[in-house]
Amino acid sequence: MMENNRVAITGLGPISPIGLGVNAFRIAWHMECAGVHPFRLFDASALPVRFGGEIEEFDAHDFVDRKDRKQLKLMVRTIQLAVAAARVARDDAALTTEAIAPERLGVMMGTGVIPGDPGELGPAARRCMNESGDGIDLIRWGRDGLEAIPPMWMLNHVPNMPACHVAILHNARGPNNTLIQYDAAALFAIIEARRTIQRGAADAVLAGGTDTRTNITSISRCLLFSEMSRRNDEPQRASRPFQRDRDGHVVAEGAGIVLLENAHHARRRGARVYAELVGTGMAFGSNGLARAIRMAMDEAGITPADVDHVNAAADGRADDIQEAQTIRDLLGDVPVLAFKSVVGNLGNGASGLELIASLVALDAGLMPASRNADTPDPACAVNLCREPRRVDRPCVIKLARTDRGQYAVVVIRREV
Repeated sequence: MMENNRVAITGLGPISPIGLGVNAFRIAWHMECAGVHPFRLFDASALPVRFGGEIEEFDAHDFVDRKDRKQLKLMVRTIQLAVAAARVARDDAALTTEAIAPERLGVMMGTGVIPGDPGELGPAARRCMNESGDGIDLIRWGRDGLEAIPPMWMLNHVPNMPACHVAILHNARGPNNTLIQYDAAALFAIIEARRTIQRGAADAVLAGGTDTRTNITSISRCLLFSEMSRRNDEPQRASRPFQRDRDGHVVAEGAGIVLLENAHHARRRGARVYAELVGTGMAFGSNGLARAIRMAMDEAGITPADVDHVNAAADGRADDIQEAQTIRDLLGDVPVLAFKSVVGNLGNGASGLELIASLVALDAGLMPASRNADTPDPACAVNLCREPRRVDRPCVIKLARTDRGQYAVVVIRREV
C-alpha cells in the first residue's frame, strides 16, 4: 500500500460499563469484570427488563476543560458520552494542537436518533388533549403545544449533534460526517474516516460511535422491535452470544472512539501506533457478511492463517447462528471474541468499543475470555474464546451487522 494511503490507529477512547478511559477499561477487562447489572440510575420496576450495561459513575465534567463546561448544558447523555470518548482518544494519542492544523482534523460519528425523556414533552401534550381526553388534537398542537416545547429540545436529539459538539470542543474544522446504521454505525464511521484520510482530505479523524439504550424510551422501543433477554434474576449471565440458551440481547450505553491518523503524519510526530487499518468491506443482503469479509481480507492481503481472532457482532439473538456459520465457512477454527457478553449491546456505539477491545488485546498480547460461554449452541460452531489466551498472530477481523442486513468489516494489523 502506498505510504500516503496507510492509516494508523494512534488513540483509543473507551467509555464503557466496565471502565472510563484506556487504563480503567484494560484493567477491568483483564480482571473479567462484568458490565451488566440491575439498573440503578432510574426506576425500572415497572419494566419487564430491569438490567443492562449501565455506566453509574460518569460525570462529563471530568472530560471537558473548565472553560468549556457551560456547553454541557446543551448535551444529553449520548452526546456527553461521545465528548468524553473523543477527549480520551485524543489524549491517548497525545495529539496536541500544535501537531495538527484545525482544517486537517475531522470527525466521523456513528449515531442515531438520540433518545429523550418522554416527560420532556408532557406539558405540550397536556395542552393538546382532545375533548374526550384520549388523544391529541392536532389543531391545538400547532396552536398551543409547540410553544410549550423548550426551544433547544430538538438540538439534544438530532443524530449529528455528537459530531458537532466533538468538533467544536476540539476545534476540528476538517471533514465532519454522521453515519446512521444502528449497531454497525461506529464501524461504518471508522471506515469513512479511513477513506477521508486516504483521499487526502484530513491528516487525522476522531471516529467511532455513541449511544445510550439504558433508558425507558430505548428499552420500550427494543421490547417492541427486537429480542431482549428477560434474565432479571441473573443479569450478569444474560448476555449470551452463540449460546444454546440465549434469549435476546442486553441493552447498554457508552461510546467507543478511536483516533485514525495518516501513518506518515503519525510517524513524523513520533506517535505510538496500536495497529494499522489495512482492509475494509461493506455489503448488504443475505450473503452480505461473507462478501464484506472477503472484501476486507482481499484488500488487506491476508489469509485465515494471519488472523489472531474474529471480533464478532453476536449479541444473543436468534440470528447469531448466521454469523457463526459465515465465520466457520470462511475462516475455519479461528478464535472468536464475543465482547457483547461483557458489556451488552451499546447500539450505535457497539462496534467502536468492540474494536477498541481487540486493540487493547493486541497491545497487551493477551486476549481475555468471553463471558457466559458455558452452554455452546451446536448450531453456532465457532471457536469461542472461553479462557484467556495469548495473542500470537498479527491481524484481527472486526464484524458489525444490523437487523436490516447491513454489514461492515475491518481488518487491523499490529506493527511487528
